Amino acid sequence: MKYLNYLLIPGLLLIFAACNRSGDNKVYLGADLSYVNEMEDCDGEFRENGKVMDPYELFANKGCNLVRVRLWNNPAWSGYSDYKDVELTIRRSKAQGMEVLLDFHYSDTWADPQHQVIPKAWENISELSVLGDSLYNFTYNTLMKLAAKNILPELVQVGNEVNIEIMQPEDSMNVSSINWERNIYLLNLGIKAVKDVAQKAGKEIQIVIHIAQPENALWWFDEAEKNELSGYDWIGLSYYPKWSTYKFDDIPQAIDSLRKKFNKRVMIVETAYPFTFENADEAGNILGEDALIPNYPATPEGQLKYMTHLVKLTLQGGGEGVIYWEPAWISTRCSTPWGQGSHWDNAIFFDAKNGNGALSAFGFFDKENYK
Repeated sequence: MKYLNYLLIPGLLLIFAACNRSGDNKVYLGADLSYVNEMEDCDGEFRENGKVMDPYELFANKGCNLVRVRLWNNPAWSGYSDYKDVELTIRRSKAQGMEVLLDFHYSDTWADPQHQVIPKAWENISELSVLGDSLYNFTYNTLMKLAAKNILPELVQVGNEVNIEIMQPEDSMNVSSINWERNIYLLNLGIKAVKDVAQKAGKEIQIVIHIAQPENALWWFDEAEKNELSGYDWIGLSYYPKWSTYKFDDIPQAIDSLRKKFNKRVMIVETAYPFTFENADEAGNILGEDALIPNYPATPEGQLKYMTHLVKLTLQGGGEGVIYWEPAWISTRCSTPWGQGSHWDNAIFFDAKNGNGALSAFGFFDKENYK
């Protein structure tokens, strides 16, 4: 990669620049651990050098400083990613000294660029003001319950991969156009709820708006701000080579453009990379050969190389962190609606072949790699 010989000094300068902008000295090296509690309930174990480890302790020991966790409204099919599960994740993360990014999906299931399904409890609400009140109250009440237990997250995501209009009927999903007036009205109410809790609790909570893939963020935030999206602090990006048209080496350019144009902090809140093409169970894996980029093979070393270089490219563009999506979604006896096991077992930080032993990808959390 043409940038690698020039990353050392610029990378350090950009870290210091980020510190000056944000008022702290933190570069976020994070993990989405939304599946961990469920995996443990399914008798899953996580090992390092043959020793069974508390996964939160293991991630913290390796240098992870931010845990991302998703919240669904009423996940009837799963039984996890509800308030009880999220509270447990936040408690366990904070007990290990890690900060938390709470991700409101505003759905009973996965919200993504092709699916933004309205929660079933709200699907028959016809008046926008009533729907907005529902979103506001759900956000506000969730955070106030966490505040009462002194475990407020440091960051909150208002929506997940909101490339399309949020909270749509499942049977008439529209992925090609956005009612911006409705969309921004709802997102702004989510932002307001977070701000109201922060003010009442006397705590700072940073707000993230999350778009999948850099090429989509460049136009989406332009349209959103024209329609008066306001009050957020961070632009959160997903970057998956499998689904992005953006070249790896061009990541700094995209981040720099977003940061300067919208005067926001930028973080990659989702990414992943396979370390093998072998499947550990009956659940088909999502990331295959089409997830690779040149010179980054599907090996443990290739996975670590991808992650460390992505962090360096992110810092080069003035970004302030990278979060790996579900590095602990190991294969267990539990199932998804599409199969028994994990659809991500070839892209996690544990190898089923050696009893879910920790892989070299944990080196991504080592800040020494970015000095």
